[in-house]
Amino acid sequence: MQIVKQSALALFLAVFTFTVSAHPHSFISLKTTLVTDGTQLSGLKMRWTMDEITSADLLYDAGNAKPGDEVWKKLAAEVMANVLGQHYFTEFWHNGQKVKFLNRPTEYGMSREGHQAVLTFVLPLAQPQPLAGQKYTFSTFDPSYYVDMSYAEDSDAQLPAELQKRCTLAVHTPKPSEETLNFAVSLDKEDAPPEDMELGKQFAQQVTLQCQ
Repeated sequence: MQIVKQSALALFLAVFTFTVSAHPHSFISLKTTLVTDGTQLSGLKMRWTMDEITSADLLYDAGNAKPGDEVWKKLAAEVMANVLGQHYFTEFWHNGQKVKFLNRPTEYGMSREGHQAVLTFVLPLAQPQPLAGQKYTFSTFDPSYYVDMSYAEDSDAQLPAELQKRCTLAVHTPKPSEETLNFAVSLDKEDAPPEDMELGKQFAQQVTLQCQ
């Protein structure tokens, strides 16, 4: 499997075997659960399910490998290398400041779910963050908008049971302008939007965590 290393488009595949026009070209369904001890937030447990076409080469390389086989570990490591190169494709904010992440996930893996590849990992915060009375926001997105990364349902961003009585988690889906939508549609497979435009960020869902 050839992994694209030079850009944010590089999540998984170097060559798509189908003709496409307009961004995005690939789709990832997100599920996120907070990692906490009840008083502090230490990370985000993420589950990324890729669309069938994006998954095809990964699953071909996996063949008939069973869960836990070495090939899944190798594929997961290759994909995680690209995810880490893009800072987990995630921004996490507190009081107007970016919260830093550790350079490596505490755990990660890859598996098959039908005709789709699933990447799971824990994104660790560099320092645990207090929860009481605090508000945090985070977003996961490809800056180029080559890959659409989104929550299919608001409930796919989940609070652990121990926080459900004193914290709320809300998913906000933006409504980009018609001009922005038309620009995204105009881009073909070979195009990339200007970096300073942050096209993907304009489509990115924002999750807000508010605790009492």
